[in-house]
Amino acid sequence: MLTEIDRINALIIGATQGIGLGFVKALLQQKNIGTIFATYRNKETSGELFALQQQYGDRLKCIQVDITQESQIAIGIAEIQKSVKELHLAIYCVGVLHEGDLTPEKSLRQINAQNLIYSFQVNSIGAVLLAKHLMPLFKKSQRSIFASISAKVGSIGDNRLGGWYGYRASKSALNMFLKTTAIEYSRRCPKTIVVALHPGTTDTKLSRPFQKNVPPGKLFPVEHTVDLLSKVISSLEQKDSGEFFSWDGSKLPW
Repeated sequence: MLTEIDRINALIIGATQGIGLGFVKALLQQKNIGTIFATYRNKETSGELFALQQQYGDRLKCIQVDITQESQIAIGIAEIQKSVKELHLAIYCVGVLHEGDLTPEKSLRQINAQNLIYSFQVNSIGAVLLAKHLMPLFKKSQRSIFASISAKVGSIGDNRLGGWYGYRASKSALNMFLKTTAIEYSRRCPKTIVVALHPGTTDTKLSRPFQKNVPPGKLFPVEHTVDLLSKVISSLEQKDSGEFFSWDGSKLPW
């Protein structure tokens, strides 16, 4: 992903399942990866991640972080700083579409204030808080990338169907947070590229209840999505910071 750097230190936020876990597995296969830091929320649901840690030892360090709690984000980043002086890659893979009584709203009648707040906490606020606390690890001379998994449904310009109020709005907010972060990073961390990434519909827990409506060939296995997004990340240039990319490398409208 960052071939000009000898030893890449990476952080995957939300690494216990889906795309996040897929990125951890892919990075572990790359010889130029130094240390991979992977966050989890609940140890009870992180069995596969911890099995990888047992297999790969010090190359993979697991850190418990509830992304809705800034204090835990700060503690997690401080733990990383004890191990390395800089990060070269951070990918925010945390997201929520349905959980408990939270489901995508089909109409205004279904909007619930607490569910909206939780969607924003997970899908957007967590990412910008992470950008805030990661800054010292990006203030170096080497090229680095801060990417976040967004969604095409968060594009205001592409919204033709309506519905899914909380998910759409929280992903739109994520995109604005990343765009604004990219502008500040251009001054404070000028070698860091900040991007939003649309992964396409991937076969994960998040998409499972809605997969029956996906056209043939458009439901991607996790490994395929990670491979596609890795290629997008590898091709990024400094001028791309603050942009919104689809899995095929095309730019998406805001």
